[in-house]
Amino acid sequence: MGLINNIKDAFNKAEFTVAPNKKLKTLSADFLKSFDLQLAFYKGVTLADPEMTLAALNNKTTKEINTKADGLKIKGSMKVGDAEKLFDQNFGVTVQIKDKAGKVCVPNNITIGQAARGEYKKN
Repeated sequence: MGLINNIKDAFNKAEFTVAPNKKLKTLSADFLKSFDLQLAFYKGVTLADPEMTLAALNNKTTKEINTKADGLKIKGSMKVGDAEKLFDQNFGVTVQIKDKAGKVCVPNNITIGQAARGEYKKN
């Protein structure tokens, strides 16, 4: 069943597009709709204000960012760790992908699709 699910993830039309002008709470809600997982945004080691936009949060970081990252897309076939790195590389912000309840960070070495299905809980 794992191979079939991985193939489904690769062809799944569910896709999450990151727009820097959206509020963090909107991005989190959209991610939840797309993948049934939570996105947590951090400023340093504390959770970022959900009312901020991604652009406003990235202006508060000292990292050099990719200002042409408005077309960033996340798919279910991507590894969790790779998706989290994209946010850091393109927007200079730290995100963690968490379970649907937002309580547990999912492992970085599985795909977003596997995390959405809760496959990490079986180990």
